[in-house]
Amino acid sequence: MSGKNKKKAGLGGKRGQEGNFRVIADNRKARHNYEIEEVLEAGIVLQGSEVKSLRDGKANITESYATEEQGEIWLINAYIPEYAQANRFNHHPRRARKLLLKKREIAKLIGAVQREGMTMVPLKLYFNNRGLAKLSLALARGKKLHDKRQTLKERDWSRQKARLLREKG
Repeated sequence: MSGKNKKKAGLGGKRGQEGNFRVIADNRKARHNYEIEEVLEAGIVLQGSEVKSLRDGKANITESYATEEQGEIWLINAYIPEYAQANRFNHHPRRARKLLLKKREIAKLIGAVQREGMTMVPLKLYFNNRGLAKLSLALARGKKLHDKRQTLKERDWSRQKARLLREKG
């Protein structure tokens, strides 16, 4: 396949491009509980049995969060179940996993957490088009109860508005 055909088929392309990826775990509650400010893509350090388990598609990042320890960002409380065929070489399902980010991105995240009281919340865990496990990490601010209610009201109103427009037009 030549260079032109690769781009058309979706096999190559720019580094940050989100095209063909397979989502393993999605944190749907995050958008309800947090106001998302910025989203970053981070690599994740995994053991072999963890990668095999992720390929089975059995992971959960709903209760997980990211934190800073000694100038590095770590994913805490993410659940990747043990891989049955790994035997004694298996991993601990809820171990802390290091996230791979650039120094500038790490400094930005740490600064926002310390100064502005924001939180690092994982949104989704997926394999990119090159087959590497990536984590979509959001810099977010927690919503209050009245903010959640307001969001629900706006969403409900937009649905009703769309229904009315469909019926009339």
